[in-house]
Amino acid sequence: MGLEHFNPLLRANDLVQDLKWDDELRARFETSEEEVLSSYPITEDEREAIRGRDFRRLYELGLHPYLLSQLARLIYGTGEKAGTSAAATALIQSLLGDDYERYMAARE
Repeated sequence: MGLEHFNPLLRANDLVQDLKWDDELRARFETSEEEVLSSYPITEDEREAIRGRDFRRLYELGLHPYLLSQLARLIYGTGEKAGTSAAATALIQSLLGDDYERYMAARE
């Protein structure tokens, strides 16, 4: 996953950065996600992808790959082992789509 889709003007990049650094905003996002989403000048496509936890779509729209993982962690929390948390699993499933099961089978 490279930067070929990265769009520095995509406002969802700002939202994720703000969620990362602003504890109050993050707490509001956890309890009133829709309120936070509506307070940012993001497109309906961005809102829909965030609501649906569709990280692949966010990547295609231009969210920075680093921020994808940050958003997954903010939404799902973190795990004890690298790559085994709910955040990592959700991110990988979304990005790989139909190839997820094949990817997991190849890791065993």
